[in-house]
Amino acid sequence: MEPSAMQVLQMYLGIIFFVQALAMPLFDAQTCLPISLYPDDLVYLKQCRHTLEYDDYLTREKPNFFVGLAWYKLVILWPLSLLNLYAIVASKPWLNTTCIIYGVSILTSTAAILPELVWSGRAPEKLLGTYICEVFLGGVIFIRGLIPSHRNNGASSPSTIPKRPPSFDNNIKKKV
Repeated sequence: MEPSAMQVLQMYLGIIFFVQALAMPLFDAQTCLPISLYPDDLVYLKQCRHTLEYDDYLTREKPNFFVGLAWYKLVILWPLSLLNLYAIVASKPWLNTTCIIYGVSILTSTAAILPELVWSGRAPEKLLGTYICEVFLGGVIFIRGLIPSHRNNGASSPSTIPKRPPSFDNNIKKKV
């Protein structure tokens, strides 16, 4: 049996949220937390490999807005990525809501970075490409949140709203 498009998307997003759950505290948080908290190998990967390979002047210079966005990722998006990962694994119905929140958050934070990269004239194409991929990723996650989840493969399900007990209706009629 072949997996459906939704299952493939769920697996893809599960991998993305797993990577984000690891990367945010280990790499992104180095922008706003003291470097002394991290092992030398992680600092090397972030500062030397990423900063030099992508010529990421934002990571190197740490302007205030970029540090603020790093805090935002650490405080808001990291817990959301953990929640989304749990929701995918446990098939929770609130995945749509958290995907919408996460996708809009990614799109909004990237909207603050892209103009700086484009208008400064200092960003190489490779760095711009990574942020454009982040916009695409945020859009995919947002759209996933808009797609309704069908647990029973299209069969109609009974209403989840409980019916009022008959005594409730009788009490209302007596008062009127």
